[in-house]
Amino acid sequence: MSSTQDLLPPGSAAADLASARQLLCSEADALRALASALDESFPRALDLLTVNGGGRVIVSGMGKSGHVARKIAATMASTGTPAAYVHPGEASHGDLGMITPHDAILALSNSGETPELTDVVSYSRRFDIPLVAITSRAGSALAQAADCALILPPVGEACPMGLAPTTSTTMMLALGDAVAVALLERHSFSPADFQVFHPGGKLGRRLLKVSDLMHAGDQLPIVPAAMPMSEALLVMTNKSFGCVAVLDDEGRLIGVVTDGDLRRHMEPRLFDRKACEVMSANPKTTRPNALAAEALRVMNSRSITSLFVADDERRPVGIIHVHDCLRAGVA
Repeated sequence: MSSTQDLLPPGSAAADLASARQLLCSEADALRALASALDESFPRALDLLTVNGGGRVIVSGMGKSGHVARKIAATMASTGTPAAYVHPGEASHGDLGMITPHDAILALSNSGETPELTDVVSYSRRFDIPLVAITSRAGSALAQAADCALILPPVGEACPMGLAPTTSTTMMLALGDAVAVALLERHSFSPADFQVFHPGGKLGRRLLKVSDLMHAGDQLPIVPAAMPMSEALLVMTNKSFGCVAVLDDEGRLIGVVTDGDLRRHMEPRLFDRKACEVMSANPKTTRPNALAAEALRVMNSRSITSLFVADDERRPVGIIHVHDCLRAGVA
């Protein structure tokens, strides 16, 4: 019986959409089968790929598996697992020297019989370098030689001819992501660590800390509680943040004077009053190690333009302005 797709005019928008949906559903089914097929070999592979002593995970593969291997190596490197891709063909002509006894190898081959991987596999056996394989055939040469083999479930390729690497490479890619994320969690990799490896682009900007953007030292607008407002206003004007922090005798933040406070206390005797008499008490603060995006969210929610940065004892160590966040691309 013909499928609905077979009845559609070739090249029509409906046929194109049906083809795309069918392929995506096939690959989604393959990923579900892969998840169900995972067993104790997965944590065993993680043990072998947990490198120490300056070692790296060397990822290798040929053809389409090679393209997937490059992506897996890049994902690992950006998530706390030192990794590098080595082309199996180049490995046979000198690049085996890039692999050290401290490394571990992750080799990808759908068939498990890729001849170009032979020298990489032999090298790993000669120098007792841990070898993990990702392949679809448990009885293949690669799987048999490896210390641990992650076997892809027997799912056909999603292309109409069943020949072009589609489902197999999708499963390899997803399994590589699973390995990278599991290693990330083993290493307790934090957003702060992630920012170190992603300083550029939107992701890096989102992970900037308050300490990266805040003003500190002589730039801080701070006054003692007993200072007359005539003097506090000069500090407020010179520092150009539109506010001053009011400190007690121990240097702790007890309040803040803003433009709004000035308007609320506008009277002839304003300049004679003390800063502590005009301030708004117990102002909201942020921490130096907080994300700048979090500080921006606080400022937006409270309709303020500046936020003081305080330590655990509420001593001000900096101030961050909404413009600092916007200039840095934090949003």
